Amino acid sequence: MVGKPKTAEMHPGPGFRISDDVARPALEAWKPLREFPTPAISDQMNRLYTMTADIRVMTDPSHLLVGPACTVKCYPGDNLMVHKALDVARPGDVLCVDATASRTTAVLGDLVSTKARHRGIAGFVVDGLIRDLPGIQALGDFPVFARGVTPIGPLHRGPGEINYPISVGSIVVHPGDIVVADLNGVVVVPSDTIAEIVKRLQRRAATEADYTEAVARGDFDNNWVDRTLEDSGVIVTGAEEV
Repeated sequence: MVGKPKTAEMHPGPGFRISDDVARPALEAWKPLREFPTPAISDQMNRLYTMTADIRVMTDPSHLLVGPACTVKCYPGDNLMVHKALDVARPGDVLCVDATASRTTAVLGDLVSTKARHRGIAGFVVDGLIRDLPGIQALGDFPVFARGVTPIGPLHRGPGEINYPISVGSIVVHPGDIVVADLNGVVVVPSDTIAEIVKRLQRRAATEADYTEAVARGDFDNNWVDRTLEDSGVIVTGAEEV
């Protein structure tokens, strides 16, 4: 008699693996990113490293989340690797969870968040759902970003991965990339570009301040719009004179 099928057995390797060999950028290198809102950072990366707007802050709107990514890939409806990531992540890490945008179950709740906070983890960015939101919000200073909330909890069976490249909010996130999240959304700064992005942001801040102050005074014009339209060959129609 044929027994249990073997097709769903766990196999070591891709899809079921954990890495603790992650190079994290020095705090001094990425700390300046805390000074800039995500729109400014996004602009300096040509607006291509910003997660989908479906991933948004679930906790206090004033929460700012910045730190190196510890990446977690979950099987839909399962969060075994989220639990294990609490042992793998280091203080200051942002746990980025690839739950394949699944809307079947949550992948974490107030207990996992409380444990993560005790471990010094900076917060969560989840491409999926969470639960126990009142309990998470009651922590006060623990930022969580996700697609939404459900009461349905996950299983704890696996498979999954920790600290391998994942996709979160349509953006590829590598372990050690810097995640910046605020009320506007979530951006990912590739670890090998941090110094250049920080330099650009600081250089731009000086000139941007003058422009912002001028706009606040009402001191601006839109001539550049007309020049852009003319250069593009726009056709303007209006009422004919009688």
